[in-house]
Amino acid sequence: MRHFLLTVFATLIGIILFLILAFIFLSLFVFSSPKEELPDNYVLSLDLRGGVIDHSVGESIFGNTPNSVVDIVTKLDVAKNDDRVKGLFIRAGNSVAPASAEEIRLAINDFRSSGKYVIAHAQGFEDTSVMSYHVISAADEIWQQDTTGFSVSGLRSESAFYGGVAKEFDAQVNMVQFHEYKNAANTYKETGYTEAHKEATTAMLTSLYGNAVSQIATDRDMPKAEVERLFEGSPHSAEGALEAGLIDKLGHLIDAQEYAKEKAGDGETKFKSIASYSSSEIKMGPVIAFIGGQGPVVMGGSSTGNSPLGGGISMGGDTLANAFEAAIKDDKVEAIVFRVSTPGGSATASDQIHNATLRAQEAGKPVIVSMGQYAASGGYYVSTHADKIVAMPSTITGSIGVLGGKIALEDTYARIGYNVEATDVGGSYVGVYSADEPFTQLQLAGYTEQMSHIYQDFTGKVADGRDIPLNQVLEIAKGRVWTGEQALDRGLVDELGGLQTAIALAKEAADIDADADIRLRPFPRPKSAQEQLMSLLNMSVESQQDLVEFQKLLNSPEIKALIQAREDLDRLAQGNELKALLPSLK
Repeated sequence: MRHFLLTVFATLIGIILFLILAFIFLSLFVFSSPKEELPDNYVLSLDLRGGVIDHSVGESIFGNTPNSVVDIVTKLDVAKNDDRVKGLFIRAGNSVAPASAEEIRLAINDFRSSGKYVIAHAQGFEDTSVMSYHVISAADEIWQQDTTGFSVSGLRSESAFYGGVAKEFDAQVNMVQFHEYKNAANTYKETGYTEAHKEATTAMLTSLYGNAVSQIATDRDMPKAEVERLFEGSPHSAEGALEAGLIDKLGHLIDAQEYAKEKAGDGETKFKSIASYSSSEIKMGPVIAFIGGQGPVVMGGSSTGNSPLGGGISMGGDTLANAFEAAIKDDKVEAIVFRVSTPGGSATASDQIHNATLRAQEAGKPVIVSMGQYAASGGYYVSTHADKIVAMPSTITGSIGVLGGKIALEDTYARIGYNVEATDVGGSYVGVYSADEPFTQLQLAGYTEQMSHIYQDFTGKVADGRDIPLNQVLEIAKGRVWTGEQALDRGLVDELGGLQTAIALAKEAADIDADADIRLRPFPRPKSAQEQLMSLLNMSVESQQDLVEFQKLLNSPEIKALIQAREDLDRLAQGNELKALLPSLK
């Protein structure tokens, strides 16, 4: 009866969603307002307060489409030569990922090289992360609202540890890791940092912080030691930041906006968002395919994160493989830029994507990897055989390792009177993924052997693809993460730079003149809002069943402190062997 009622409930939800989506769909066509006509002069605007994703996943019909690093970089590259665009106005204040901040900063500098100005305004730098400031440090002028504070101080990494919770509630943590630097395992079995975990995290933060401070010092024309002293002395008042040279002017948002328009030299100047900007010039020339993957690597299709039922952005093996296949079959495509921004995930899906890169190269189409904010574990696996790998100095990469396991809750259940019993038919390995029982000795041996095979395959691919002796790969692997700057020193990447560097290398690999215009064509093409709506209006029974399963999950008897760990490890044991659990940066 309960299952029947839940099914009815899910069906009703599906009908309601259908009616809502139908209304939205009609509204887009019937009530859409005409496009605003813009004057000849305008200032581009960019709001970074909501954060950025790595590259566009198409329009969103359930809210504002998020800004992406790739869109910002490519559009500013076009805008620098567009006579209609006089400058750029940025709303700042919140932190973004280190590599994203660095690549946006590069794009700002390149935009300014054409003689156009950049004005940034923050209603306060209350975020202590240096990245909230680094991302706009290259602006011509940085404004801050008076009476607010300047708290930029450095970088902080926080890692959660469930080991003490597991012990408190008699949960048995079964983990297999290759090797000591595959720090995600520590989250589940330790109560704090291991020596290797602390060492790797400190080295990473030191590299990220030092790189940011050096670039800020260059942008602000200040000695590096002075920038460090000011950050270490935070917080400052707005007036104190002004006096120290960290900002240029005090004023409210409206004052900075009026100032930015006045600099354009035309009273009719208006603002136009980066998201809605497009050049009037239609470029002709050779085609370079852009294939992007971001979010966890999963089997099946990618997710754009635009579903009304939730779910984040993911990088699907089928979607990426199909994108490569389409680019291979397109005779106009001369090279492929593969943008990777993922902590990794499924070993199976990673291998599927890796194979697609090999197929492209066999078809005579060079593959250049452009690493985004991170390309770790499975994100490095898919990149190993690219013709060239490009990373930002602050990209988090490497994590050449593997882990898996589970938290067995048999004794935890017993404390609350809950019991699970199983009946097995066949081999003893059949119960290896049980969330109730710990590994038997035979299961542990078999599971460890599987993980070992994946690790050997991974390190072998790195050695072959990067032309590094295997014994050297084994030294720099062990699951350790590296910044792009550190990875360059170890031969894991070829050059430091962003998307534009990758495009230049793709031109070179395809024998395209360095100064030639190219068409960067996305594969697959992002769906329009109308196409997304049509897909959602065709919701199937499968979606309704997802709602039923979600309701079951809400009624699960597990203790709150362990439920997140259990869900993570369920995925880890069956499809996230090559995922790096990266620390949060604050």
